Amino acid sequence: MEIDLGLLRTIEREKEIPFDELARIIEQAVLTAYAKHTSPTGEPIEGARASLDRRTGHVAVYVPVTDDEGAIIGEEEHMPDDFGRIAAYAAKQVISQRLRDIADDAVLGEFRGKEGDIVAGVIQQGPNPKMIHVDLGSVEAILPPEEQVPGEDYSHGQRIRVYVTSVAKGTKGPQITVSRTHPGLVRKLFALEVPEIASGVVTIESLAREAGHRTKIAVLASDPAINAKGACIGELGRRVRAVTEELSGEKIDIVDYSPDLPSFVASALSPAKVTSAFVLDAATKAVRALVPDYQLSLAIGKEGQNARLAAKLTGAKIDIQPDSILDEN
Repeated sequence: MEIDLGLLRTIEREKEIPFDELARIIEQAVLTAYAKHTSPTGEPIEGARASLDRRTGHVAVYVPVTDDEGAIIGEEEHMPDDFGRIAAYAAKQVISQRLRDIADDAVLGEFRGKEGDIVAGVIQQGPNPKMIHVDLGSVEAILPPEEQVPGEDYSHGQRIRVYVTSVAKGTKGPQITVSRTHPGLVRKLFALEVPEIASGVVTIESLAREAGHRTKIAVLASDPAINAKGACIGELGRRVRAVTEELSGEKIDIVDYSPDLPSFVASALSPAKVTSAFVLDAATKAVRALVPDYQLSLAIGKEGQNARLAAKLTGAKIDIQPDSILDEN
């Protein structure tokens, strides 16, 4: 059996696989094919070896030669009839697999660095309508149902930004899982739109999200000369509006973070105005917030959403009461 050494040298240059590694791959593939071809159990003959001549490209299988007492006295080339075709096919298959593995490893290396980051892609039609495929250029990612925002449009050909949640090596190549519901998506979008967040001057201290409906973020500036909320909102609201548009109209409340829990709760209940807030139980972080009677429903929000997100944002148990409760006492 003859191997085209010129082809191996081309693969070495283009795919950056050392020539000796290619030779060893071929030798192992030929030896494995030989064992399957000659042994009922598929086990290689003890002492058998395959060799690729690095100068001529000749591939041969050598088996031990023994004397009458069973002692090995040398080796001889053994190539069964029709084995050349089988060996060539085996070598081709194993090299093809190695090239696929290298391509997969390159993709994995590229996207492992993007785990926990956002990437842009184009939505593709897949065999399962519930599993959205996103073309990221060198690989297709999967947006599973639990990572999809209810009611969001995932039409074929639409450009979309997604958050990379996991990168793994699967049986059919790299498996990239992405999300549109992950809170990290909001963090990364603000980092793209707000230079102060990207530089670390403004930080998102806390974030609570109900994907597709509303997000609350608490921000803090390390420089007292910078207005953290103003930086995130941007001139005429351009920065926060850009994030809202990317999230298909999801409402975003930006509030000031405070280490003082009652003050933080008062900010977190925005857009409602809180008259006063105070701690009921420090151990359980229970806080009572008083709001004007006419703003009670606004503070609680539709189906309790505003209060629920404020509690998640602050980590407090919030008891919202109208100002009139003071008149009753």
